[in-house]
Amino acid sequence: MLLRSAYLTVTTTFSFLRLLPRSDHDKDMEILVLRHQLTVLERQAAKPALTPEDRFLLAGLLCRPPMDQLRHITLLVHPDTVLRWHRDFLRRRHAAASALRRRGRPRTVRSIRISVLRLARENSSRGYRRIHGELAGLGVKIAASTVRGILKGHGIDPSPGRTAITWSAFLRSQAGALVVCDLVEVSTLTGARLYVLAVVEHATRRVRILGVTPHPTGQWVTQLVRNLVMDLPGAGRTAKFLIRDRDAKFTAAFDAVLLDAGMRVVKTGVRILRMNSIMERWIQTCRRELLDRTLIWNQRHLLHALRECETFYNEHRSHRLLDRQLRCDRFPIRVLTQPGSRCSISADMIDLAGALKEYRHTA
Repeated sequence: MLLRSAYLTVTTTFSFLRLLPRSDHDKDMEILVLRHQLTVLERQAAKPALTPEDRFLLAGLLCRPPMDQLRHITLLVHPDTVLRWHRDFLRRRHAAASALRRRGRPRTVRSIRISVLRLARENSSRGYRRIHGELAGLGVKIAASTVRGILKGHGIDPSPGRTAITWSAFLRSQAGALVVCDLVEVSTLTGARLYVLAVVEHATRRVRILGVTPHPTGQWVTQLVRNLVMDLPGAGRTAKFLIRDRDAKFTAAFDAVLLDAGMRVVKTGVRILRMNSIMERWIQTCRRELLDRTLIWNQRHLLHALRECETFYNEHRSHRLLDRQLRCDRFPIRVLTQPGSRCSISADMIDLAGALKEYRHTA
């Protein structure tokens, strides 16, 4: 603002110096023309918006002429307006000085505010008093009114307005019981076709490559799903539903194995890919990040590449729907909290021509 005011002052001074050599007759004619133009603009335009620099310049120029002369001049502002500008200027200046001297209760710690928001989002039926009690049980000292202010400041409604269950929350709560499977077709360098049977868990996005074969049959698929049923309890998985398409290779024996294990088969609609969107998403990711960038020689090479992709997808790759969290503790996350900390990372290329890369902190 100071630079702008100085610029306007200099330009106005040069304009005044340019008027000195002109005669009084020319100045009077120019004043009449400018007055008439101002009258025309007042009839057509609305109230103009003045910047602080414009107010400063007008206040400085209007303080020089006598008051009896100003009464006969058509002006955009009145003397009362200039006085109000000055009062507003003093009020803002006093408020800024008071803010520097203000002392009060310190701001709530950021970690506490994050905890309050997390409890509110994960428990839609809890109000601010219930959240305050939960934090008190954890040893966090905070007032209930502070919890209410944090929720209100982030646009979170009171508990009666958040009790309705959304479709996303409902589907996410049911994801732990869902498993999807599908056959993926892959072409080798010579044009031969190979088929991959893969399974994806909805809750954790964990991928399992069950097998690869050039000639998939119903018996082969049934044996692989039998192995899957035996592995799931050992891994701590409690799937209740398996989603599959209507491929003829998924025979009645396939469904019988799942039924004996307490899992119900859910068939997708004909040509309705959205009913198996999680699997279709993984297939797209696998093709874009690996298969489209690698020449597959044979069945052994494909199985090796898919095993590496499975490890990378399950243990290193972050997922947006899981809040970008990693499910593997092989490489602990190093949080940089100090202002002068530097982030130094190195990339470990998996043995697939550098198609997949894992990053870790260096010493």
